[in-house]
Amino acid sequence: MNIPVVNLADFNSNNPELKKNFVAELGKAFEETGFVAVKNHSIPDELIEDLYKHVEAFFKLPVATKKSYEIPGLAGQRGYTSFGQEHAKGFDAPDLKEFFQFGQEVTDGDSVQTEYPENIVVKEVAAFTPTLLQAYRAFEESGNALLRAISLYLGLDEHYFDKHVHNGNSILRAIYYPPITSEPKSAIRAEQHEDINLITLLVGASADGLEILSKQDTWVPVTSLPEQIVVNVGDMLQRLTNNKLKSTTHRVVNPPQEKWGSPRFSIPYFLHPKSTMSLACLDSCIDSEHPKGYNDYTAGEYLDERLREIGLKK
Repeated sequence: MNIPVVNLADFNSNNPELKKNFVAELGKAFEETGFVAVKNHSIPDELIEDLYKHVEAFFKLPVATKKSYEIPGLAGQRGYTSFGQEHAKGFDAPDLKEFFQFGQEVTDGDSVQTEYPENIVVKEVAAFTPTLLQAYRAFEESGNALLRAISLYLGLDEHYFDKHVHNGNSILRAIYYPPITSEPKSAIRAEQHEDINLITLLVGASADGLEILSKQDTWVPVTSLPEQIVVNVGDMLQRLTNNKLKSTTHRVVNPPQEKWGSPRFSIPYFLHPKSTMSLACLDSCIDSEHPKGYNDYTAGEYLDERLREIGLKK
């Protein structure tokens, strides 16, 4: 499936017509597909290349070394989470992955800093942590621009999200799906799910496998060009817009048997607001044909609920 492609440079330009067209194209793609490919996203190719190189080096470390970065009590929100710890909401079988998470670094004295655990510094791969921070900032900038476009599409002030996502609780997750060494019990590496956050930005993946559930209720492989990032709507944005923008169901499937020996790496950036942001449905998204579909939650309350549902928080 060739998902819709938009050019973020158009939105960031000084051309009102290009900006207007970008907003319309992005909104249409999110309403109809839920996924969009973004080119000219301002995340340097060299940074992406370095990121994957250092991520691969980390996951090649001995299991005991990686486990030393698995910190009890953090619900996987910082550092390493070992293989089989997370499962999709509504499923008991664990996903066939391990991952490392890097979060917000508050540098301006914002009191929200007290809510966030410190990031975990990996000593064995010296460039790993600094590269994660550099990538985090690049994703943050691109993600905030996309949220401004979404604001305009929803008829809100362009900067509606700015105060909510400044020093927000976003997460950069490096995922490793190990090679398959024996007949798997399921064809699924990561069971079908929807993301928790506002939007997700995914920069490439080292192998195919991502599929989305289409409006026709069929699974469709998603591919994008190397210079593009894939962006999808998460549950928080779905709640806020009362289903106008739908969180897209997706999964990761196993490769054909001849490729079982190849690992898969994937690095999504989950854009979260601060915990205090209200996810109450926007008044402009509620009418007689679309009655309010969700109870009022804050982003923090919703995240806490979902982390328990997927097995990361007890």
